[in-house]
Amino acid sequence: MIPITKPWLGDEEAQAVLRPLRSGWVTQGPEVAAFEAEFATAVGAPHACAVSSCTAALHLALLAIGVGPGDEVITVSHSFIATANAVRYCGATPVFVDIQPATFNIEPALVEAAISERTRCILCVHQMGMPCDLRALLDIARRRSLPIVEDAACAVGSEILWSGRWERLGKPHGDIACFSFHPRKLITTGDGGMLTTANADWDRKFRLLRQHGMSVPDTVRHEARKVTVESYVVLGYNYRMTDIQAAVGREQLRRLPAIVSRRRDLAARYRELLAAVPGLGLPEEPSWARSNWQSYCVRLPDGCDQGRVMQFLLDRGVASRRGIMCAHREGPYRHAAHRFPLPESERAQDRCILLPLYHQMTDEEQARVADTLREACRQA
Repeated sequence: MIPITKPWLGDEEAQAVLRPLRSGWVTQGPEVAAFEAEFATAVGAPHACAVSSCTAALHLALLAIGVGPGDEVITVSHSFIATANAVRYCGATPVFVDIQPATFNIEPALVEAAISERTRCILCVHQMGMPCDLRALLDIARRRSLPIVEDAACAVGSEILWSGRWERLGKPHGDIACFSFHPRKLITTGDGGMLTTANADWDRKFRLLRQHGMSVPDTVRHEARKVTVESYVVLGYNYRMTDIQAAVGREQLRRLPAIVSRRRDLAARYRELLAAVPGLGLPEEPSWARSNWQSYCVRLPDGCDQGRVMQFLLDRGVASRRGIMCAHREGPYRHAAHRFPLPESERAQDRCILLPLYHQMTDEEQARVADTLREACRQA
């Protein structure tokens, strides 16, 4: 079976785990602090705060900027459901707008019409690692005095052309960026997340809220020369990353340049292998964007049944996944009133599939995927 993805883990990660195991400090501690500093340097951010998942990161980001009950957050339905759920965790309402069919990202031209007096934030998604049009979104956000939170769950290592320079997502272009280290992402800590920002006050709030609102972190308390008793000043959460996870993350971060480079090569080869498949739509990378190619998503030719194509692939040992889900079609959101139609989001879910893509993928495996997909499209 050719899997949809496969994390690149090795002896370096296994050896790294021994550090916290031997030290006895296995929860949030010095390894987390080191991972945060190294991640901040890697993306060019003044502050980076590690948490238990990207969902936790999104929740803390929205809380930090003041999203609360009765507020609205403009975002996309076409994303993993965690994007919309984080809005609901705050008691706010996600207002879904449609996507661009070429990039699968939020359509900036639709955002302005979605802004109301209750809008508190724009939550954009860099879908499948493809950078969204931050410049256009920031133009709207700054004119309307709205913060931008970036759901960069899939986008570690992706870049945008900014003022003539290529810069990684996570460097504060918007206000807060949130990353995932789930095994489906380029680098993994098993699970985990990170927030980056230029706002020191928000960073302090992330750190307070991730640890139950504890006034004195346990790292400080354990190093204190005098008895130190903490207090719990706000309602907080258990959103901590462990030192075991962070030790793995530090090694994974060192692999990131090689992973991104390899995936870009694989994406370019997919384009060559699949270019002649009649009617197959291939992903497009804007001139100002460099995707990390977290996923390779193709749009099936007219008349091809998505389920039949995926089953054809599976029967021949090739995994695939349907197009990115639409939250408004799921139980918690299905019966809510949606202000705007979402035809491109629905078409992307119904007409697209994700193909296998991972660092260790061989030329033979990739050719087999392409050949099998070509045959599937002929028969479906």
